[in-house]
Amino acid sequence: MKGGIGSMSRRGVEGKHWHGRARSHIAPDETPPESEPIQQGQWANLPPELLLDIIRRVEESEISWPARAVVVSCALVCRLWREITKEVVRTPEQCGRLTFPISLKQPGPRESPIQCFIKRDTATSTYLLYCGLVPSENERDKLLLAARKVRRATCTDFIISLVEDDFSRASNTYVGKLRSNFLGTKFTMFDCQPTCEVPVQPASQTHRRFHSRQVSPKLPACNYSIGTITYELNVLRTRGPRRMHCVMHSIPISSIEEGGSAPTPTSFPETFDDRLSLSAGPKGKEPVLNVSSGSPSQSPVIVHGSREPLVLKNKAPRWHEQLQCWCLNFRGRVTVASVKNFQLVAAIEPSHNVPAEEQEKVILQFGKIGKDIFTMDYRYPLSAFQAFAICLSSFDTKPACE
Repeated sequence: MKGGIGSMSRRGVEGKHWHGRARSHIAPDETPPESEPIQQGQWANLPPELLLDIIRRVEESEISWPARAVVVSCALVCRLWREITKEVVRTPEQCGRLTFPISLKQPGPRESPIQCFIKRDTATSTYLLYCGLVPSENERDKLLLAARKVRRATCTDFIISLVEDDFSRASNTYVGKLRSNFLGTKFTMFDCQPTCEVPVQPASQTHRRFHSRQVSPKLPACNYSIGTITYELNVLRTRGPRRMHCVMHSIPISSIEEGGSAPTPTSFPETFDDRLSLSAGPKGKEPVLNVSSGSPSQSPVIVHGSREPLVLKNKAPRWHEQLQCWCLNFRGRVTVASVKNFQLVAAIEPSHNVPAEEQEKVILQFGKIGKDIFTMDYRYPLSAFQAFAICLSSFDTKPACE
């Protein structure tokens, strides 16, 4: 192949005489931009048809982690491999697999749920979300998201990141956060990026005097309110299961109707600067979701558009006379009784065109299986990030509810 391995020695010989001929030879001034490096090596010269077939076979054979890391490695070879890999890999809604980090922001599959588990570390106040049925013995579980609990004077924050050792909001690994009110009865979910409907201002129109690494983590990092979680107050102080409602402002109720679809982002903001450029829309236009600085008193409001948000409610448990406790059918995924256990279904009004089976389908279930080990199973239209944020609200103390 031209420009491949066979021509490396010839280029090396010519390179030795480059300094002697530089003054007489004229080279074309076609320097590529720094963001698009030149593709070099024999791997970038593979025929696209052959490369497409190779990546498709790899994607079909490696269906679970850690073996699925091979698919990600294919996308890291060069720009050509990355583009073809992105064409082959489908969204979790279509294939039921988590591949790239953006998969954590995309809706889960419609039929069978994606099964995950959460590890809680009370010493460090961290919560780790892994992909899989239960923890494995060889500690090769795939880490999806990590959260750290931060107690403040008037609220509690759960900072969510892609890694377990960096929870700075100035980092590119910052995904979002969950914030509670003083009583722990209301939580607001914040995303670091808006949904697809939010108008985006070009990055060239922003002017910043500081580098992204110099920005204080305490400053608002473009947090978009995407939903609220409310726990019903227990006024009579009677013992019983928790009652919760989740209003998903970023997901329309039409997504679970016939022919509906949920917002599906395609990429993360590449840099912290790109996130700041998303915080303001063009003049004369308002964003679809309100941009909040993180105050728990600010409720998410849809500024324009008449779409109704999706509302989730916990499935009511039944009282078991023999066991003398409240019970839910978790289909073997929950084994320990806990007040934190719940199942969420859609709260549908009769006026909506939603099939009966969709109304009974469990969209998210969460429960305890051991000391500091919990399962989390989610499906469409929730994403892994949204489901994880909802489950984190169950870990916070709620003196007014229990």
